[in-house]
Amino acid sequence: MRILLKLSYNGKDFHGFQYQHHYRTVQGVIEKALKKMHKTSVRIHASSRTDRGVHALEQYCHFDTDLNIEPDKWQYILNRNLPDDMNIEEVKEVSTDFHSRFHSKGKTYRYRIYTTEAVNPFYFGLKTHYPGKLDKQKMQEAMNPFIGTHDFTSFSSAKAEIKNKVRNISEFRIEETQDGFDFVITGSGFLYNMVRIMVAYVVQVGAAKREAATEEIMSKKDRTIVPRTAPAEGLYLEKVYFE
Repeated sequence: MRILLKLSYNGKDFHGFQYQHHYRTVQGVIEKALKKMHKTSVRIHASSRTDRGVHALEQYCHFDTDLNIEPDKWQYILNRNLPDDMNIEEVKEVSTDFHSRFHSKGKTYRYRIYTTEAVNPFYFGLKTHYPGKLDKQKMQEAMNPFIGTHDFTSFSSAKAEIKNKVRNISEFRIEETQDGFDFVITGSGFLYNMVRIMVAYVVQVGAAKREAATEEIMSKKDRTIVPRTAPAEGLYLEKVYFE
């Protein structure tokens, strides 16, 4: 039997999703709860491996089990055994050929910034503080050329091991909030640190610290042109789309 979990978590105190032997991770916490139930190790497979400090409003993972438990019971038992910075939102049985990662056809991320002069302690770990004025129109102009299919080498981490860096972006927009901005981006897939590098670039344009030259930067396929990466704390995996 294959079980699919829909979950959310506050990533502030997690060293990312993927299991690490000496650190607290989302995968590690869930697999510990599953091991308690199964009396043996159970491996989960996620739709996305979020980095240290990154949050998820909607994340998915699946695992195989021989326990005959109804989906609502899975949800109840797991939530009783999981910490308060994580919640199982939904559980359902899926076919054994379903894969959380390989059947995902796209994702939406949200990046949250607040621009007040003073630090808000209640945003600690949840939003990125940028104490300065940002020009919304200039930022949107810098964002528009990202829409479509492009090679994102210039906007991916030098640590990215994937050779094919062509991705399709269908949405990149700004939502103005009470004290800052949310950047919402939807795409077929994302390279390592891609969203955070794109946001860092757009914010620099909005702060008049660099001119918008999105198409030129993409064409050069050179990571050193955009050296900054926005902090992890403002990033949320908001939605995963399946076939």
